[in-house]
Amino acid sequence: MLPTFFCSKPSPRRGVKDELEGVVTKGLDSIGYDLVELRKGGTKSRLLIEVRIDKRDGSAVTVADCAIASRAVEAVLEGGSLVPENYELQVSSPGERPLRTPGEWRRFVGRWASILSPDFGGRFEARIVALEGEDGDAVVVVEETQGKKHLEKRIPLAAVKEARLAFHL
Repeated sequence: MLPTFFCSKPSPRRGVKDELEGVVTKGLDSIGYDLVELRKGGTKSRLLIEVRIDKRDGSAVTVADCAIASRAVEAVLEGGSLVPENYELQVSSPGERPLRTPGEWRRFVGRWASILSPDFGGRFEARIVALEGEDGDAVVVVEETQGKKHLEKRIPLAAVKEARLAFHL
């Protein structure tokens, strides 16, 4: 019996999502919006691209903002070969915005967040007080309310598994 050999060749489509994210970010950046999240899905016959945007001034994203962003993203997508002709683009506000980077934590100081950190109390809601340190060893300072008590916690960003802005009245 002869040995069987398998050769794998990297797929040229492997970096498409990264390339798509770069193109979408560039289109949004040119009109003053930030890309919060990019999802790619749909079917083989119709690609679905979901784009969540945010305004840099922190104000709420409106339907008009979504329409402006949609036209800008369509212009950059249709000028290239990243997506097939038959695709659907959905642009929306970030909703419960995820917090992923130190810059996002700094930007939302004073706001409430839902934080998952198994080593620091599991899932809880707290107000973001500050972000200390540099990107590699950044620590978020939060204030958690338990009854009438306000407890301050210092959590290394590396220990945060998931965080999203939370809405409080």
